Amino acid sequence: MTMHAILGSVVVGVGATMVSDLWNLLLKRVLGIPSLNLCYLGRWLLHMPAGTFKHASIAAAAPKAHECVVGWVAHYTIGMVFALALVMVTSGEWLARPRLLPALLVGVVTLVFPFFVMQPALGLGVASSRTPNPTLARLKSFMTHFSFGLGLYLCALAVSRLLP
Repeated sequence: MTMHAILGSVVVGVGATMVSDLWNLLLKRVLGIPSLNLCYLGRWLLHMPAGTFKHASIAAAAPKAHECVVGWVAHYTIGMVFALALVMVTSGEWLARPRLLPALLVGVVTLVFPFFVMQPALGLGVASSRTPNPTLARLKSFMTHFSFGLGLYLCALAVSRLLP
């Protein structure tokens, strides 16, 4: 893996995460559908060193100092890691010549993490089964990850024109 591929992956991951954040902002402003509060992601992560990995309700868990900063940094770091994984699996070929399908597949496959790890750990149940409207929550998660995949592709197109 070359330094160009690593840097390109970081840029693509940040850009794709921004695309998904813009999608969620649009949902909130236009349809009134809120997104996951990334402070709760930080709270979850900050409870882990004490051995607490699962919560009945992350909203009811004790707040932690700097949880919002930790949540946002983790959110963007995760996006970069997913982008780097795509580039590694394709040996950097995809970054040089992006294709839509692999990017969308990464976006959709990454639903495994919120559905089966994060949402249950935050007290929302497997695939948001304990939320007031599980179908809406699942659709929102799907569209968020789909927009991330689309963002991977669009940002990789830009990067492929900038990198040698």
